[in-house]
Parts: sequence; structure tokens; C-alpha cells
Amino acid sequence: MTTYDHLLIDGGLVEAASGARYDNVNPATESVLGTAPDAGAADTDTAIAAARRAFDETTWSTDVAFRVHCLRQFHAALVRNAEELRRITVAEVGAPVALTYGPQLDTPVGGVAWTTDLLERYEWETDLGIGETFGIRAHRWYRREAAGVVAAITPWNYPNQINLAKVGPALAAGCTVVLKAAPDTPWTALALGRIVAEETDIPAGVFNVITSSANEVGQQLVEDPRVDLVSFTGSTQTGRRILAAGAANLKKCFLELGGKSASIVLDDADIAAAAGAAGFQCFTHGGQGCATTTRLLLPRDRFDEGVEAVVGLMASLPYGDPTDPSHLMGPLISARQRDRVAGFVDRAVAGGAIVATGGKRPAHLPTGFYYEPTVVIGVDNTAEIARDEVFGPVLVVIPHDGEDDAVRIANDSIFGLSGAVWSQDTERAKRVAGRIRTGTIGVNGGLWYGPDVPFGGYKASGIGRESGVLGFEEYTEVKSLAEPV
Repeated sequence: MTTYDHLLIDGGLVEAASGARYDNVNPATESVLGTAPDAGAADTDTAIAAARRAFDETTWSTDVAFRVHCLRQFHAALVRNAEELRRITVAEVGAPVALTYGPQLDTPVGGVAWTTDLLERYEWETDLGIGETFGIRAHRWYRREAAGVVAAITPWNYPNQINLAKVGPALAAGCTVVLKAAPDTPWTALALGRIVAEETDIPAGVFNVITSSANEVGQQLVEDPRVDLVSFTGSTQTGRRILAAGAANLKKCFLELGGKSASIVLDDADIAAAAGAAGFQCFTHGGQGCATTTRLLLPRDRFDEGVEAVVGLMASLPYGDPTDPSHLMGPLISARQRDRVAGFVDRAVAGGAIVATGGKRPAHLPTGFYYEPTVVIGVDNTAEIARDEVFGPVLVVIPHDGEDDAVRIANDSIFGLSGAVWSQDTERAKRVAGRIRTGTIGVNGGLWYGPDVPFGGYKASGIGRESGVLGFEEYTEVKSLAEPV
């Protein structure tokens, strides 16, 4: 496996100014894969300065044809390097290799092509016709322009998906970018830097990549007045801090934050199929997804039937070594994250909850940051484990007393990122979906995910939308113009 040892700053593949490095750990084996540059304040300052200069002093923001050319090169290079990226993703993320043929790699690579196609046909100006104000007739129109320098701060759970969903649209819109990767998954970002530097004509400073073990680097990006927009995906707690820090400069912030999404099973649904779908989603990649439906709401009079179905599924699915194509669940990202998940379950049990399956480290996987697929019952929606984002393979099952009660429980959350509704009556399911305060929702197993679909949340799940036309437009500003006629 190739190792990725260099930051990309101002067109150069460079070491951290201090020479510092930190270990990149394989979560499935607990072994050190290698090291990554540990960027500090000086590196971050240089990267911001390069991005600022590239935006202000080159034609990147105005030359659409050149951006299309460069993004076509970028996509082609990603395709050429796909197998190397796949190996890196499995090794440093612990992502099951099967998922790299979808959202962990191939789908976001395809998203770069989709964004480039959008750029080729996008109408930057919208005509508003003739208007008259104070007796003055004028032709009016508005134009979208690049927002400026973007700080893209990304998490570890689906790094290729989130890195490319930010970088692709930002570059297409004409912005320049400083990508700050999660400390746990540096190589997936550093690989993008090498690809851009060696296999595209993207000018120096337009795209910069830094990796660091220090949270202060992210704070520096947010607070620097030379950065026009912060695009962040991560926890709601961190998102609140970013919004507060950016307020000093009235900085535009796009925030894709946490979730505690509910899967509502109505009384006429196929209980086994619906419960199994929720269990399967929570199992996949160890539940390390912000849009995962981690609350399963079952009709009270069919509760035991649904629990039996989901427990049977969760207990039967094989998991472990992420290089095994039959596995859809590997390890959690770190010992710290595994212990965090265990803490949620242990506190729930201490408070009277029942673990229907799982609830501990698996005996057959003594090495690696694994945690058993877990189903928790015996709690209501006020319990910590039903309200907070666990980010592990933990499904909480809660009874409801009919459609209105299910809607109430689903909406009784600070989050509003995703969800699901199940019913034999599709129109009924769609009506219920319309009552849920959430940014994405599946009806009877429908999957909304794709590069053309805007993704984001209500309430504490964030501000703005990623992907689709709306996601592209997050990286633009609107200028209205008029001329006399």
C-alpha cells in the first residue's frame, strides 16, 4: 500500500513546517499503518494565504471552461486511482470493502462527474425582466458568483463521500479550498492532494490539504477572516462552536451535523421487513453514519414481534475483518469511540434498559475496535440512549400507540436529519413522512441517497444542504444587477 506523507499547500507536496508526524492506526488490527504530517498553525496560515491569493489573483473563479477541464481531469484521476483509494479506505477507516463500491468510494467519485456535468450546463445568470421603481425603468437580473475561500472540515466515518461532496462542488463553483481532514483518517484526504498536484492542471493554491492531530487547526480555519465560508460535517456540539466562532466575522457556515433518526413502523406494515431494514441499516458500517435510523418505533401490540425480527437479523449477520467482502460491519474507528458507545449502553442498562442482543465487545474479535450489534429495549424516548447520537451499532426500539403518537415520538428530538416510514398503504406512509421534521426520509424502503439529491437536516442537524444543485449553490453568493432601459 502506498503511504501518503505530504500535505498539499500552494501547489507543493510538503512536510509540516515543524516536521511533526502522528500515527495512522488501522482500527481492525490496532496496528500502525504509517504516519501523517501533523500540521500546525504555520502550515494552516500558509494554506489559507495560498487559497486567498489563488481566489483573488487568478481567473479560477471566473473561467468556467477551465474549471470543467480540471474537474474532468480530477474525476479521471480518481477513477485511475480507485483501487489504491479502496485499499486506503478499508485500512484507515475500517470500512467494509463491499461499501467502497457504493458510498465509501465509488458513488462519491461518480458525484464529481455529476457535479462537472452540472457545471457545464449551469445558468449563472437569471433574468428578472423590466421593472419600474420611482419612475425609473430598469432591466434587472441576478448572477451567482463563487463564495470565495472555503474551509472544508470533514469527519472520519465516510471520508471519501464527505471530502468529495465538499471539494467537488466548491471547486466547480469557483471557490478555492483548504481541506482539513479528520485526524483518524488522514490518508484519504492526502491522497486527493497528491492526485490534484500530480494528475490535474488545478493551479497552485486552489486546492490545499492539511492533516493534524490538533483541534486548534480547525478553530484557526474558522476564525481566520481570509476564509469566506466554512463547510463542516460532524457533531452538533462542534457545529455550535463553529457557528459561534464564525459569528465574529459573520462568516457563512454550512453545517451538516448529527442525527437520531426514527424509523416509524405503522400498524399495517410488514413488521418483520420494516424492523429488519432498521436493524440492517444500524448494523452497516457499525452504525457510524449520521443519517442512520437508530430509533425503531413499533406498534405497541406488535412490539414483541418486531423486536424478535430485528434481534434475529442483528444476531445473524456476519461481521469482522473489513477486507472480507461478505462483511458489511467492521470495527469502530478507535478505542475511544468504542468506549463511548459502550458507555451509552452501560448507562442505559444501569437505568433499567434491557439489552435484547449484543451490548459488549465480541469475544471472537479480541483485536480491533469492535462492538457487538446491539438492540436496546425497555426505554422510552426520554432516555439518554434514545435522545443522543451514539454513532455505533446500537438500535433503540420504542413502542408507539398509533400514527399520531409515532409522529410525536419521531419529532421529539433536537435532531431532524433523516428517517423512514413503513406502511402497506403507500399514500398513508407518504402523508406521515410529510409530518416528520427531517431533511431526508425514506418511504417503504426507498433510498434517497445520490449525488443529485440535496442532503441536510432540520433543527440541530444543521444548516444548508450538501449535494445536488442546492449543494453546489451553497458555495455561491448572489449579486443582483440593474441597468436603465
